[in-house]
Formats: sequence, structure tokens, C-alpha cells
Amino acid sequence: METELYGPVKRFLEGLGFTVKGEVGGCDLLALRGDEPPLVVVCELKLRFNLELLLQGVDRASACDEVWLAARTGSRGGREGDSRFRNLCRRLGFGLLCVDGAGAVHVHLTPDAPMPRRDPKRRSRLVVEHRRRRGDPAVGGGSRRPVMTAYRQRALGCAALIADAPLRPRDLTAQVPDAAAILYRNVYGWFERIRPGWYALGPAGRRALAHWRDAATEGGGPDDRD
Repeated sequence: METELYGPVKRFLEGLGFTVKGEVGGCDLLALRGDEPPLVVVCELKLRFNLELLLQGVDRASACDEVWLAARTGSRGGREGDSRFRNLCRRLGFGLLCVDGAGAVHVHLTPDAPMPRRDPKRRSRLVVEHRRRRGDPAVGGGSRRPVMTAYRQRALGCAALIADAPLRPRDLTAQVPDAAAILYRNVYGWFERIRPGWYALGPAGRRALAHWRDAATEGGGPDDRD
């Protein structure tokens, strides 16, 4: 029961100088500290961190200065250990408290924790991949088949060009500028080096061409493998 968490969280906040009362205005726990105007803290309790708890915090946020979410520590690594969940709470300005089996309260996140930092390299990779793809070859929301990335499109371009006869990388660069790197790395195991400087299409490559026959096969410059 959520009521089992009330006592430990109440004692924790009282240790920080708050006066704590339960079930005030629909809030599981309301804590005040200081003179007029007091610092107003709302804490919502659940047995585990879930969407309902987040939504309760969002609903309470306009009526207080700080929102804390408290739940029992997950026995097998709960949401409190998920960086995505913590980053969401950072963006919302929520604090996270975990109550273990012994009733001890652990602070996983404070309401004033800094916002997640932007990752400029990751952003750049997304932009580059978007710009290098020809058309829109992958349907969003799917997860059971390989994604048609820009790199895969260019590898297929190489495969199509050498499907009929072996060629040298320089024979392909007019259509696939980074053909030499694609053939040398052979990420997907499609190509066979039959003699120095000459490549042929192997069985795996022919199966890939048949599977991806509707995919665009040209364009783009060199990038990392997908």
C-alpha cells in the first residue's frame, strides 16, 4: 500500500525542516517550510514509478514550488535506474525519492537538478543521416527488419553496379563516391575480393539486392556504418 511509504517520506522531509501533513487538497503529502510565503512541496506516492505517478506530479506542479515523486525501490532495477525516466523528471523539475525495504529514503533526483545536456554529436549524426538518405525508404514505427539507412543505400548501389561483372572501386565512384571504403569494409558480407583491386558480388549480396529491390541505391558521401 502507498500508505506504507508515507511515514518514511514524512520523516525524511521533516528532517529537512518541513512541516508535513497527508491528504491535503488531494495531495498524498503536503510539506511547508519557512514563513510567509512558505516553501510549498507536494509529494505523490506510488508503489512504483509509472505514468500515473508522473501525471499526478504534472497536475500538482501548478499549485506548489516543488514536486517530489516517491516509490518503493524496484527489486530488479525499477524506473529510477532508467536514465530516460530520470531525464524526463529533470525536464519536468521533479525530485525522485526511493524507499527501500527497511524504510530508508534515498534521493535519486532533486527538483533543482540540472537539465540534461544536449548531445551535439548525436544531433549532428541525425541531421547527416536524414540528409544523406534518398527519399524516405523506411516506414517509421517498425522494429523487426533492418532499417534502410543512407549507408545501406550506398552499399546496395555498389552491389547493383557489380552484380553483372566484377569491377574496381574506381569504376563505381562516379555513382557512389565512397565505394572504395564500402567494398573494403564489407560491413554486410556482400562483396568478394576476387583479386587485388577487383570485387564481385557474393551470394549474400545477391539476396540483399533481391530483398531491397525497391530501395534507392545512389547518393551520399562517406559516413559511419549503420
